[in-house]
Amino acid sequence: MDDLLNFVPDIEAEGLTLRPVRRSDAGLIEMYGADERVARMTTSIPHPLPPGTTEAFVTRITGNTPDELVWAMDASATGGAELKGLISLKTMEPGDRGGSQAEIGYWVAPAWWNTGVASTAVQALVDANPLNNDTIFGSVFQDNPASARVLTNAGFAYVGDAESFSVARNAKVATWTYIRKLN
Repeated sequence: MDDLLNFVPDIEAEGLTLRPVRRSDAGLIEMYGADERVARMTTSIPHPLPPGTTEAFVTRITGNTPDELVWAMDASATGGAELKGLISLKTMEPGDRGGSQAEIGYWVAPAWWNTGVASTAVQALVDANPLNNDTIFGSVFQDNPASARVLTNAGFAYVGDAESFSVARNAKVATWTYIRKLN
């Protein structure tokens, strides 16, 4: 993954461009990430959001060796918002530029919930398959059926139940896990 930052391509989708996160996105990421409704549906965003959290996140993912690729869901080319949410791929083979399996993650700001933004972004990322993965998997909290529909609409198949720790909830939360075979 040493040169993944230079590898993160723009991915075009209907009404959106998935583009690498920029330092200038930090303000909007912080504003949306500080929303408890967003944080509670992720494993990693704390609530309340401590000072410096967003800057540390942006520094990590824009560094020379990020541990995951993160794209902004940007609709500015069509007159929309510059950042509607984030979507990421985390390879399961550290140090490898691609590999057999990656985990997809995403969140959308509440103003664009139930508008198809997440579905469009997930489908575009899967279709582009920028890491040339054989398989992509994702997990969603069981109290977020809308996110589960995003994955199933993109061709992911349910494989089982598990649980993940949510920092915002400070608890383990039941999840559904989905997988999509690509190659």
